Amino acid sequence: MSGAGAGAKLGSGSDLQVGTDPQVGADSRAGTDLRAAGLKAMREALPGVFPEGDDLDLRDGRLGEELVEIGLTSVWGALWAREGLSRRDRSLVTLGILIALGAETELRTHVRIARTNGLTEDEIAEVIYHATGYAGFPAATAARNAAREALAD
Repeated sequence: MSGAGAGAKLGSGSDLQVGTDPQVGADSRAGTDLRAAGLKAMREALPGVFPEGDDLDLRDGRLGEELVEIGLTSVWGALWAREGLSRRDRSLVTLGILIALGAETELRTHVRIARTNGLTEDEIAEVIYHATGYAGFPAATAARNAAREALAD
């Protein structure tokens, strides 16, 4: 979810209108509010990027402004906040998927997240090397360039 913090502004948490179903936005497995779980997971993965508070408004008033909110609940709340895999393991999986997809913008963010989650630069390089066998050399080269940019910041 790259660039999520760039347009972040404070607003009312009740601004999120997901639908009329009271279960939308709630994780029935654990009775967890997916938005709150997502905010917690995102803040842990990207320390200092998002201000504290439940009323964080991630919309920017432009086309597709709800995309980050959707990712907050469906990716960060429903997936990253799950038990079953460590955050470090989730970073390894995510890096591999993003490399295979050629998603360099997201990869730059997730390289930084991977470092927060305990991966070393050498381990990130190994993920990129390993991807050459499954995603191809061009995808791995693009991933290497994205990782270099992310680690230079």
